Amino acid sequence: MAYETIRYETDKRGVARVTLARTSVHNAMSAKLIAEIRDATNRIAKDGTIRVVVLTGEGESFCAGGDLRWMQENVNATRADRMKAAGEIADMLFELDTLPKPLIGRINGPAYGGGIGLISVCDVAIGVEGARFGLTEVRLGLVPATISPYVVRRIGHANARRVFFSGRLFQADEAKALNLLSEVVTTENLDAAIEEELAALLQAAPGAIAATKRLVDFVERHGPEENRTATLNALADVWETEEGKEGIRTFLEKKVPWWQKGTS
Repeated sequence: MAYETIRYETDKRGVARVTLARTSVHNAMSAKLIAEIRDATNRIAKDGTIRVVVLTGEGESFCAGGDLRWMQENVNATRADRMKAAGEIADMLFELDTLPKPLIGRINGPAYGGGIGLISVCDVAIGVEGARFGLTEVRLGLVPATISPYVVRRIGHANARRVFFSGRLFQADEAKALNLLSEVVTTENLDAAIEEELAALLQAAPGAIAATKRLVDFVERHGPEENRTATLNALADVWETEEGKEGIRTFLEKKVPWWQKGTS
């Protein structure tokens, strides 16, 4: 499928790159961009050859949030249509969050509003020095609605109140302190930092990563008794998988498992 608002590429290692490509509006979200991200995400989820995903922006910005022209259309729409549009954003974030592959955010520049929602569903997010961030919805008389579950989970309740209520802008170092970013690097070192993350992730078994991602989500939402049952079952299950058998066998035989071959 040919996309208009994003670029989609894959390489021989099984790394997919999704690039927001609306540079004239700082990669702001439109209905088309949201639909195309969802399409690419679903393609990636079903493609067994893809092992890791990088999400980034084209040009100087990562994502400026929602396109104000698109927001104006929603203001003038019926409530049912506004709910549908909001549902598309919520579904996009959920699908990215539950993607059974590691999702690395290559945060190449500023991010606001919905752009911070995109960062918050990344498993790892590396940003550049000098980038600014803000959850500025309240300054427009709006609320950070569909992104809030992911942003609150990422930065915590107290921090979310602080940055949500004021709508103030903050720098990359504070974004790291808030746990929004995993690491802050210079623009020149951004790609090297991404490659370092990719190299580590490509050493891990893809099925085990997918299972671990589901496990992290489960234990976060359940109590001790349910978690005990779930984790016992999870461990018993992986010992029966082909990956689990190969991982143990090749370790004992001092050999390389299939998922570590040809990853450099």
